[in-house]
Amino acid sequence: MTFVQLIDCKTSRFDAMDQLMDTWVEQTKGKRTATHSIVAKDRSDASHFIEIVEFPSYEDAMRNSNLPETDKIFQEMVALCDEMPTFTDLDVVRDDQLAAASVRTLFEMMAAPGELPPLDGLMVEDYHNHDPANEQDVMGLDAIRREIGMWRGGFDMAFTIEDQITEGDRVCTRWTWNGTHKGDFMGIPASGKKVSMSGTTIFRCGENGKIAEGWWQYDRLGLMAELGALDAMEG
Repeated sequence: MTFVQLIDCKTSRFDAMDQLMDTWVEQTKGKRTATHSIVAKDRSDASHFIEIVEFPSYEDAMRNSNLPETDKIFQEMVALCDEMPTFTDLDVVRDDQLAAASVRTLFEMMAAPGELPPLDGLMVEDYHNHDPANEQDVMGLDAIRREIGMWRGGFDMAFTIEDQITEGDRVCTRWTWNGTHKGDFMGIPASGKKVSMSGTTIFRCGENGKIAEGWWQYDRLGLMAELGALDAMEG
């Protein structure tokens, strides 16, 4: 279930607070589990600010809180506040944009450097993946982690979301993928080549916006050509 934390504080040094938050984001890159953050100012009190931080789950929020960088930033934040900030923990029971947000977060997590974070906050345990490149569908979180790991092991990569359309429980995303071939991929040794491809994925999302099923279409043949895997066949 998506989890939201409200941080309520008063400060006359907002510029310093804002800079501190930027520092925290930079220091926790690749480790931070927060997926969305909004800072709002009280119209009737210029020193009153509320930050709304969204996480895939309560467990993800706790992992975020336990980062040493988060504890250090918290101590510095308290020093900038006019009084002790308060924290309110909320389980989200309805969010019409939750499914699209889950999909965007998944694309970000798949390509982020470092260890792949847990997926249980975004995907159901029996997630069902349809990929025409695989002879059999991928079923379950452990299997999809291995599938994502194959791509992460072969490439330093990034997704750019070009379009996203949500209707009912379906989220359709048109994306562009760019990667640098850093490791073995499908038996092709690392070449250092910069490659790219485009594709479209439709996800079905279930309760609480968790991703339950996915259908992928992308130019894998074009990717293999860019990696030189088709040269021998053409010769």
